[in-house]
Parts: sequence; structure tokens; C-alpha cells
Amino acid sequence: MNQSDRLSVLKTYKLHIGGAFPRSESGRVYEVTDSKNRWLANAPLASRKDARDAVVAARKAFGGWSGATAYNRGQILYRVAEMLEGRRDQFTAEVAAAEGLSKAKAAAVVEAAVDRWVWYAGWSDKVAQIAGSANPVAGPYFNLSSPEPTGVVAVLAPQDSSFLGLVSVLAPVIVTGNTAVVVAAADAPLPALSLAEVLATSDLPGGVVNILSGRTAELAAPLAAHQDVNAIDLTGAGAELATDLERAAADNLKRVRRPGPADWAADPGTDRLLAFLETKTVWHPMGV
Repeated sequence: MNQSDRLSVLKTYKLHIGGAFPRSESGRVYEVTDSKNRWLANAPLASRKDARDAVVAARKAFGGWSGATAYNRGQILYRVAEMLEGRRDQFTAEVAAAEGLSKAKAAAVVEAAVDRWVWYAGWSDKVAQIAGSANPVAGPYFNLSSPEPTGVVAVLAPQDSSFLGLVSVLAPVIVTGNTAVVVAAADAPLPALSLAEVLATSDLPGGVVNILSGRTAELAAPLAAHQDVNAIDLTGAGAELATDLERAAADNLKRVRRPGPADWAADPGTDRLLAFLETKTVWHPMGV
């Protein structure tokens, strides 16, 4: 058979919830197109029920993930970076199509995303050194403050950076011990859904990261109002939607990271590492 006669095997993209790859419970899909409006794939159009299922999975995974040693979390993130490196060509093609970039520029974006993942992995056992402290007190006590993860974090991925931006908002959430429910960029979800395949075949426990594709507003509303979501990153929400979501989050005292302009290629600093951490302070009597 001539190579030209061969039919391509089209990829079926699915959601990632609790370590599994379900279709949307609603059975809905939507067309994903490239920058020139050419069809790329049908992506699952996740529903509110899918969002609730993802929160349940993230909560179930939180105890084990937050209880893992920082060193272990860092090693798992390094493993993810290794696997991303091995699939650079696939991600390059998806980023080029999603963002209208040349192959060379898309490859540079993918390399930056892998480097960003490694950078955050390296912070796993170091963040306590900048977020913790030994506090002077008037009395015969040691007073120690240490950072702890907030819990389940809903992450609205950037709409303008389907892979580098996604990595930049997701990696700092999980490296510090939180679990995540990610809403991928609505018009460019394919790199996020492919990232789910990498996460599932690395050592990352199921449920630590759950990835949904679909309409950002439809999925963000139940996440902002959900009593079992502890924080929400509104990076991928427009100004009007962000205001509505912040009001919904205020009803259940959810921690909120507001959207703002971002240069995803710039040095990320430590702001996102510290955004979803709580401080635990312990008093201990000094020995005689």
C-alpha cells in the first residue's frame, strides 16, 4: 500500500478526572480549530457535573499529595518534565496550530514550558525556606512558622498561552502540595488535554490534577461557588466574568487570585508559589 493511500488515525481527546480519561458526562463535544479556522479536533465540552466530579477527585487526592514529602513531589515533577521533553514534537505541533506560530517559535515556547516545569520542581523542597521562619517570642518557647497547602485549587488557564501559560499557573499550585481542577483555554484546549496524558503516565497520583475543556464561564461558575474548593485562580477569566466569580467565591470565603496582565516568557518569580499557601505556627517549649 502506498503511504499516500493510508488513512490517518485521528486522535480522540478526552477529559482527565481522577486519573481516568472520561468523555463529558453530557456527551457533548465542540470543534477546535487552528488560527486559520481549520478543523483540528473535537474536544469534550465539559459540564457542571464534570466540574463537580473533578472537585471530588481533587479532594480525595489531597491528603496523600499534601502529605508527601517535598522531595518526593519535586521528583515527580521532574519526571513529568522528562516526559514532556520526550513529546516535544507533539506539543510543538499543537502549540503552533493553537497560537498561529511558526514551528520554530512553537518549539521555543515548548522548550520554555519544559524549563518552567523544571524550575518549579526545584522549588519543592526550598519554598519553606522563604515562606517559613523561626519567630522571636517573649518566653521559653520555640515559635516556628511553616507553609502548608491551601487545598483544592480551581485554575482557569490563560486564554492567550495554551501551554507555557498553562504550565506557569499549574506547576506552582501542585508543587506546593495543593490539588488542582484546571479549566483549559476554551479555544485552544489541545495542549492541556495532551498534558493530561503525560501526567497520567508519570508518577503523579490520580486526582492531583484534573483537566476540563469547554466554556470557561460555564465551568468556572460551579467551581467558584463550590464549598469544597478552597481557592481559585482567575487568570483565564475576562474582567466581567472575574468580577462575577469573585462575588461567588466571597460567599464561601474562597481565596482568590485575580487576573492581570502577564508576560509568560518572563522570569515567573515566587508570587504564584506563595499564592496558595497557608501559614501554620507551632509553639514548642525549650528544653532545660
